[in-house]
Amino acid sequence: MAWVILVIAGLFEIAWAIGLKYTEGFTKPLPTILTITAMVISMTLLGISLKSLPVGTAYGVWVGIGTVGTVIFGIMLFGESASMVRCVFVTLIIIGIVGLKFTSPI
Repeated sequence: MAWVILVIAGLFEIAWAIGLKYTEGFTKPLPTILTITAMVISMTLLGISLKSLPVGTAYGVWVGIGTVGTVIFGIMLFGESASMVRCVFVTLIIIGIVGLKFTSPI
């Protein structure tokens, strides 16, 4: 169950990272409230997952999910670069996330 909670925490990390763009420097009230809410949920779920997962593994997976998702949404929503080199490095992050999952003692 800790892994499911961690993945959900990672999804909320994507939400708040993308939400930061929409806050326009925290000048837009609704996007700011939604972004801060996503931050709180993400951190809370990460904390819950740490009850049974190793901190290095959980944090690495959480950040990796957030990074990969944010890159993908940045490409889709904001027209950011989808160069082959960038995609290769995102793939390496995914490999790292999977590696951490499969080498975790839990």
